[in-house]
Amino acid sequence: MTPFGARVRSLREAKGVTLTAMAETVGVSAAYLSALEHGKRGRPSWYLVQRIIAYFGIIWDEAEELAKLAEISHPRIVIDTSGLSPQATELANLLARRVGVLSDEEIAELLFILKSKLPGR
Repeated sequence: MTPFGARVRSLREAKGVTLTAMAETVGVSAAYLSALEHGKRGRPSWYLVQRIIAYFGIIWDEAEELAKLAEISHPRIVIDTSGLSPQATELANLLARRVGVLSDEEIAELLFILKSKLPGR
């Protein structure tokens, strides 16, 4: 599940609506919305994100947060390491191969370390 998918699902459940009802209102199929919630579809379009924001009636910071979650929620990423150091290529490949075996705590720790090394970038 992607951060965007998890947030949409929690908003939908909090509103007490079915996946089918929400999908119909925002103009997508229930199968697509389910796949989006579970991280099996690519990043949603800007237009769809705006329809989802309108559907939930969220504004300002909460709407901005949902849009940012959509930006970082592509379930299939590609990292181009051409021109980078061998260590950068090793890091990208190691993460790609092994991210699935890391615990949530280990992932949180790695995210904290990486984010602390990249302030404002």
